[in-house]
Amino acid sequence: MNHETSTGKQSGSVILEALIAILIFSVGILALVGMQATAINNVSDAKYRADAGFLTDQIIGMMWANRVATTVSGVTTYAPDPTFACNTASGVCANATVQQWAASDVAAALPNSTANIAILGSQASVTLTWQPPKASTPHRHTAVAIIN
Repeated sequence: MNHETSTGKQSGSVILEALIAILIFSVGILALVGMQATAINNVSDAKYRADAGFLTDQIIGMMWANRVATTVSGVTTYAPDPTFACNTASGVCANATVQQWAASDVAAALPNSTANIAILGSQASVTLTWQPPKASTPHRHTAVAIIN
């Protein structure tokens, strides 16, 4: 009789252990899914930053290729073409190349983006701003180049 009583007290312990193991496994899987979602967001942010860097370098390269030469007393100096100045937020872009760059390249690569190109003497400053999905604040990338 003693033997029957001891097995009766342990009945269901295997099911309880299995349920606890499934619970622990499920929590681990949920943690992995959460880490995967965070990793995807971080990769997207990194891609947007890389694209912004590439696009600013691209327009600065165009400015170098289209710089304006000025000769005074036999000395030639170069400066960025002032028509490259642009602000897509206000819609002021005089140069067709910059308009096309902002409308197709920047808009295609960066979500909810604006471009601002400021030229002061031989210094050109290119600022790209974009709003990633699910982000509360806009991101900004600025590149400054001396073009002479």
